[in-house]
Amino acid sequence: MNPLEPRPIDQPAKVDLGLRADLAFLDDAKILGAPDDPTDLPRWRGKLAEWLMGAYDRTAYDGGLHYEEPGREWTQTAYSVALVWLWDDQLYDVDEGVFTPEKFVQHGIDDFGGYDAVVLWHAYPVIGIDSRNQFDFYRDVPGLKQLVDKLHDLGLKVFFDYNPWDVGTRRAARPDGDEFAALVGDFGADGAFLDTLKQADPAFTRPLKRANPAIAFEGESRLPLARISDHALSWAQWFADTRAPGVLRAHLFERRHMMHHTRRWNRDHSDELQSAWVNGVGILVWESVFSAWVGWNARDRSTLRRMVAAQRAFSPVLIGGDWIPLTPEIPDKAREHGVFGSRFELADITFWTLINRDDEDFEGIVLRSEDQVGDWYDVTSGVPITADEDGVHLVVPGRGVAGIVRVGATAGQECRATARRLGTMSRPHVKDSAFPMRPAVRVAVPEVSGGFADDAVEVPAGERSLMVRHRRRETGLYDQAPYVEEWKPLPPRLHDIQTVTREIALSGVSVAVREVSNAEYAEFLKATGYKPKVANRFLAHWVDGAPVAGTEDQPVTYVDLPDARAYAAWRGGRLPTEDEWQVAAGLDRFTRSEPLVWNLTESEHRDGRSRFCILKGGSYFVAEGSDWYADGGPQDPEVSFKLVLTGGGLDRSETIGFRCAG
Repeated sequence: MNPLEPRPIDQPAKVDLGLRADLAFLDDAKILGAPDDPTDLPRWRGKLAEWLMGAYDRTAYDGGLHYEEPGREWTQTAYSVALVWLWDDQLYDVDEGVFTPEKFVQHGIDDFGGYDAVVLWHAYPVIGIDSRNQFDFYRDVPGLKQLVDKLHDLGLKVFFDYNPWDVGTRRAARPDGDEFAALVGDFGADGAFLDTLKQADPAFTRPLKRANPAIAFEGESRLPLARISDHALSWAQWFADTRAPGVLRAHLFERRHMMHHTRRWNRDHSDELQSAWVNGVGILVWESVFSAWVGWNARDRSTLRRMVAAQRAFSPVLIGGDWIPLTPEIPDKAREHGVFGSRFELADITFWTLINRDDEDFEGIVLRSEDQVGDWYDVTSGVPITADEDGVHLVVPGRGVAGIVRVGATAGQECRATARRLGTMSRPHVKDSAFPMRPAVRVAVPEVSGGFADDAVEVPAGERSLMVRHRRRETGLYDQAPYVEEWKPLPPRLHDIQTVTREIALSGVSVAVREVSNAEYAEFLKATGYKPKVANRFLAHWVDGAPVAGTEDQPVTYVDLPDARAYAAWRGGRLPTEDEWQVAAGLDRFTRSEPLVWNLTESEHRDGRSRFCILKGGSYFVAEGSDWYADGGPQDPEVSFKLVLTGGGLDRSETIGFRCAG
């Protein structure tokens, strides 16, 4: 299989236009593809209507009572949702130890036109490093309730993430549904994002509905027709389309069902933006994928800014209006260039959503409308337009979108004012589609004061070629996104073992033969009075501020990078880099204390959105039952594990310690 090409299951479904065609097979489609021949469009639209009526009968659809639940209306207009690592630099200031929701929201406004909701991603790819389960990774976060409350105050709804595959960490006393329901009740989450799932098990949803009757569920992929009745949202992830854009099956079935297009590894998001625009649905913005930077280019950011302002303003038309996909009003010249669009009409308001599949702008007649009466507005660029007997003249930017609204005589004054405001608000289309590179930069290795005197092995200076192995996860290893422009990473390219060669030049360095012990760290605290900026989980295994009897010689754990650096500096040294650690581990006398713990290294990297460091050595703990877990168990010296760093003390783990160098 070509990883750059859609799988057969991702391809748009071909709608059989035959007289007695059985259309039931479309029930499982992602996108109902458009015909190649434009003369087939009338029959195609008729078949879509025929399929829809049959699908209602086959599912005994209840008419969407779920969508009428008070407090859940927001899902229908959640056109832009951000998936964000809880410790993203836009959301959390690690140096101050505080959340920064205002900064995060302002970034969303400036770059993407603002978010309607946010998924607070919390545990993967860290979960499995120790026994903490997915619920612990929310409950242990200092200030999380205040963060959720502030995001609500700033106008965003909040999703918490559910990982059904988390079966090998600490088991809670209650079933997952009850545990997640308790989170919803305690923190005020509005939605549950169903990681890796198309749909939620009813045993999971029942306690959540008791905790919050208006709770919203959103799955990660193609939602079965039968569950559209109780899942208000779904991802349109890895949905391939036809050149003339097709129709999203789940949204056609229930117009109030919100979908979010996303292709996490793409450098170019124009395809999913255009599909969302002509279908009247939303977009998932995901800039840092598990610490791999995949930010949006300037052109696509400007396209989304144009889209969401108009979608929010005319959402009643998009949701409840008559919808004509691939409207026939677009003249042949525009269509042949690559201009397509939908028409939505409600109560004397007509809204056309146009796209341009071509790289070059199209300027000319884009609509031939028989009804020229009313006021006309370009609601995506703010350029005044008029309609005459030739039609509507407009520029549809290359790989971009355009929106036209006609306000008739009987439209309300509020609608007229909204159209007038958008029709005069300049939102220029940006042509720059270059990927905005943002490499992860290594934090400088601290100077050594020269007082380091631990029992150590000597790593001689010199150039070396180091062989490094790692399991290929979505994090990558250093700063590279591992699956650029790939469709959907699958085994054997997902979670396979990669071998890379690092050409390095080392200065001479001494590396301690063993990890720092609990007793040694206690001596440091007594001598310095060290207190971390955020105390959460600091030395959580100690009792009354001291190591438990019998553990004095065991490796100190529940310390993070700043805690380890502070100790090493007190000793006149620093942490070894990952390369120094690996070379030292191959020398005589280098030992591992028991119980075996991962070793922090001086390898912190930052890219302005996320941080990580490299762990070495492995640990005694292994989370069984899923490949999504962090690596566990003893590891050979050449194995590197990329630890995506958190905040609020959550980096402190029962399985992570450190040793010094100098």
